[in-house]
Amino acid sequence: MTDLTKPAPAATDAPLPPIGFWEAFRFWLKLGFISFGGPAGQISIMHQELVENRRWISERRFLHALNYCMVLPGPEAQQLATYIGWLMHRTWGGIVAGALFVLPSLFILIALSWIYIAFGDVPLVSGLFYGIKPAVTAIVFQAAQRIGSRALKNRLLWAVAAASFVAIFALGVPFPAIIAAAAVLGYLGGRVAPGQFGAGGGHGQSGKSFAPARIDDDTSTPEHALFRWRRLLEVGIAGVLLWAIPLAVLTRIYGWEHTLTQMGWFFTKAALLTFGGAYAVLPYVYQGAVGDFGWLTPTQMIDGLALGETTPGPLIMVVAFVGFVGGYVKAVFGPDSMFLAGAVAASLVTWFTFLPSFIFILAGGPLVETTHNDLKFTAPLTAITAAVVGVILNLALFFGYHVLWPRGFTGSFDWLSALIALGAAIALFRFKHNVIHVIAGCAMLGLLLKTLLA
Repeated sequence: MTDLTKPAPAATDAPLPPIGFWEAFRFWLKLGFISFGGPAGQISIMHQELVENRRWISERRFLHALNYCMVLPGPEAQQLATYIGWLMHRTWGGIVAGALFVLPSLFILIALSWIYIAFGDVPLVSGLFYGIKPAVTAIVFQAAQRIGSRALKNRLLWAVAAASFVAIFALGVPFPAIIAAAAVLGYLGGRVAPGQFGAGGGHGQSGKSFAPARIDDDTSTPEHALFRWRRLLEVGIAGVLLWAIPLAVLTRIYGWEHTLTQMGWFFTKAALLTFGGAYAVLPYVYQGAVGDFGWLTPTQMIDGLALGETTPGPLIMVVAFVGFVGGYVKAVFGPDSMFLAGAVAASLVTWFTFLPSFIFILAGGPLVETTHNDLKFTAPLTAITAAVVGVILNLALFFGYHVLWPRGFTGSFDWLSALIALGAAIALFRFKHNVIHVIAGCAMLGLLLKTLLA
């Protein structure tokens, strides 16, 4: 059986260098700090780095893993990082990749949340946000184009993407229903027209020619990635214990109605509802955190979303802001330990929000790996990828609307934001600049404009 730490043979028979654990560690740490742009931008960064530049994994296997992550509840980009880390370096590789995707964002949000709640309005942060938001809009459009160019390889898959966009944009169809419909269509299409629903949309790989990858299309599934019922049971039991023990300890120490206990239970439920990314679950979080529990105000929730949009990591990390503000204002450890209360609450809700994602990958990954050449599994996932392209386009338009018309269509058009977005788009599409460089440049430009207009 092939060991993924050993290279697959290249066309020239020259061995590829192995992927060392610490080499991967350094990449995952870097990714945690540059993963801006929401799931579409983050997946685009991983594709560019892992598939195109480093050749750690082939495009077909990358997309197969992505398809699986997209049907799970939870942040698909973080789950994809966990999956690839697990595939390369077993369980600890997955844990490290997934954790490093989240931890930089958690620490940054704890710091920004403390500044926000303790010191009120922060012109510096406001100016940076003003420039970053248009850049993020351009990044999401670019990601929709990049993923669409790889996934939509025939007219039928284009039709699936278009129908998905109309369903979510114009008809308000729930994301899970779109995914289910695409899966059924792909399953039936794989039987009736298998050439249209094979990997890559029936036309193999993308138009680009890549060198052999360490994990290539024909690389054998490693021993640790083979499906075993015992392994599935072990991971399931471990996941239940890692969820139940902290919740039981909180209940024993503070009681069921305490703020920290309720946060643990509430964000467990939220984690299992995040089909389609953070925006699908934000109404649920808003209703519970603002309306039911009073952990923060509506204005604070909106500001927290802005923080989540403009920091690295999954957008669902806005839950860390919710936890911090809730723990801080409720003073769960007393009036003399308000920062500690906020930091503990933010860490707690992050644990309960992301734990299911790790369990889904470590438990389901072996089943997915055994199906990457099986059409009856890949055809539904190919259709799902096409449908998600339409959903990403809808998200890009959502960003554009809120950036260019911040007070709605009845308000004024923000032409400065439009110029920043246009500049970011030109830098990304025309000059192929790095995402992090575009974000940094737009952030500085936004801060300059806000300072001059103040």
